[in-house]
Amino acid sequence: MFADRRIAVVMPAYNEAKLIRGALEGIPSFVDHIIVVDDASYDATTKIALAHRRPIELIEHETNQGVGAAIATGCRHALLLGADLTAVMAADGQMDPGDLPALLAPLIAGEADYAKGNRLGWPAANRAMPWHRWLGNHLFSWMTRLALGVDTQDSQCGYTAMNQRAKRALEWDRLWKSYGYPNDLLGWLKLRGLRVRDVPVRPVYGAEQSGIRLRHVMCIIPFVIARAWLRSRAHRRELASHQPRPT
Repeated sequence: MFADRRIAVVMPAYNEAKLIRGALEGIPSFVDHIIVVDDASYDATTKIALAHRRPIELIEHETNQGVGAAIATGCRHALLLGADLTAVMAADGQMDPGDLPALLAPLIAGEADYAKGNRLGWPAANRAMPWHRWLGNHLFSWMTRLALGVDTQDSQCGYTAMNQRAKRALEWDRLWKSYGYPNDLLGWLKLRGLRVRDVPVRPVYGAEQSGIRLRHVMCIIPFVIARAWLRSRAHRRELASHQPRPT
């Protein structure tokens, strides 16, 4: 429990046998439910997760579906467990557990439905992050703000937390399943009228290897942003069509 709320952490994992033990060890003791979603790993990810000293809710995908799909599975399960607040933390240890209370704070205060980590707002982020990631995140964040009207400074950060209102309002089956899911999710949040709050979090880079490839940067993420923009535009047109015409 944290501030009298039941807390769940969803950890999507795909072939993270080398790093998931450390990521699990870092999860704060106040977390009530640890939900690991193994997205059809072929290494020892599941075995290591189950050997953790704390109880783990393990969900295994039979086939690899993508990080967005793994997060959707975990968040739906957190809702079934009755968690008041649900955070998403990577299995590669790329998120500082010490930032979790700050991420939960705007939800507890009733100021937001969805809190999003902002690495770019961390002091000296340009030195803590690889230059190409720092630059790319600035670019995609600008594109996301422009296309979707969402006030977020680090659209690609996967360190997030949400309340039950957000979990119930989002259509998890329609979320983009792979890389690019953060942009799609922000689009859905905007469409559902949910409140988003940025929270500075420490950039963490170490032994992990990013699964993002050039095709994601050049094609997939811009496509997802454009897709979310078109969906938002169609929604506005539908709303306008239902407005009474002046007589």
